[in-house]
Amino acid sequence: MNIHILGICGTFMGGIAALARADGHAVSGQDQNVYPPMSTQLEELGIRLSEGYSAEAVPKQTDLVIIGNALSRGNAAVEHVLDAGLNYVSGPRWLGENYLAGKQVLAVAGTHGKTTTASMLAWILEDAGKQPGFLIGGIPGNFGISARAGKKIFVVEADEYDTAFFDKRAKFVHYRPSIAILNNLEFDHADIYPNLGAIETQFHHLMRTIPGNGSVVVNRHDASLRRVLDRGCWSQTSMFGIDGETDAEWRVRPLEPAGRELEIFHHDESAGAVTWNQTGRHNALNATAAVAAAARAGIDPADAVAALAGFKGVKRRMEYLGQTGGVNVYDDFAHHPTAIRLTLEGLRRAVGGARILVALQPASSTMRGGYHLDQLAPALAPADFVFLHSTEALDWDPSALFAKLQSGGRFRGQVDNMLGDLRAEIRSGDHVVFMSNRGFGNAPQRFIEGA
Repeated sequence: MNIHILGICGTFMGGIAALARADGHAVSGQDQNVYPPMSTQLEELGIRLSEGYSAEAVPKQTDLVIIGNALSRGNAAVEHVLDAGLNYVSGPRWLGENYLAGKQVLAVAGTHGKTTTASMLAWILEDAGKQPGFLIGGIPGNFGISARAGKKIFVVEADEYDTAFFDKRAKFVHYRPSIAILNNLEFDHADIYPNLGAIETQFHHLMRTIPGNGSVVVNRHDASLRRVLDRGCWSQTSMFGIDGETDAEWRVRPLEPAGRELEIFHHDESAGAVTWNQTGRHNALNATAAVAAAARAGIDPADAVAALAGFKGVKRRMEYLGQTGGVNVYDDFAHHPTAIRLTLEGLRRAVGGARILVALQPASSTMRGGYHLDQLAPALAPADFVFLHSTEALDWDPSALFAKLQSGGRFRGQVDNMLGDLRAEIRSGDHVVFMSNRGFGNAPQRFIEGA
């Protein structure tokens, strides 16, 4: 089949392209932003790419067009597909109906931690010899790619964002997993959902797709997820949480403040302790969820815990980039105050009294709209100074945020100016964290290279 993909260079749609190619389809695509590393990865697979959304770039011999959720009516390529009567489908629906069908699907859902937890789970299964397929919204360090065909078992990052301009259901309702992790649930995606209750409804819809002999692994600490379960759960349920704070079936006990040593328990029996390179309470919970889900898939918990020692993390998930002038530099895909807070708290425990400087780009529509402004100052509290950058208009005054920070802060509309201010402020021994769910003008790498 000749498949053409609109929006092919996004992590999810690029993964769809790779899976379609692995299935033997001839694949082409176009995107507004065609640049490495995704463009290189796709071209190496023999996928022809076009930049921009011109109608002429849609091949005449196209059997199916897969349309990404970033595209909408008025887009020239979309209008051509509709006017020409071409067969089209969303990425999540194609994945669910044409690729996941017949496989054992393990889905990882939640406002935070989906990418990291899915990467942990895929690695545990790989270490156990299961050769899993996966589609993850990031690049796991253990694999170096965001998607792989695999064998009979498949790990998918299950996003609650809407499917396409013609399908406003959450992506994850198309995946029909037999095992699902529900990590957490908070308000996000203000451009799609009016309130938290609307997102809880989408999670309830996901619950309705999981079979009775399937399993749901749920964060015991999350009140929103408890409300989702109260609306109906027809599958086996396993709760996970922090030891000493819950009576959950699966519990984790951090053995040192930064979280680099953990012990995981199933009921009251230890499944083993591990020393690894991750930090923070959030990653301890992510690990526990991954071990619990792997156990449901038949992996011995002790083997799953042991595999975590070899987990290499995920690119742009608190990724350590190295040092420059004695300054430690990290890149983090932050998009929500809770994720920011947990990440910085974990770093603070790891570095003690060393200075932490944060360069934050509030890029999501929810962050730019100020929906989480009251939570943002407490989230940034572990930092010693905050540099805020946005090229797009904010519906709030940055000075209002800085006034709530004991550390103070500075806003810059240009990346060059922000980097200049940051370089003037740093000193050897500092830790600098770049936080954004967009490209950030390549600021982390430019900072490292002194560009």
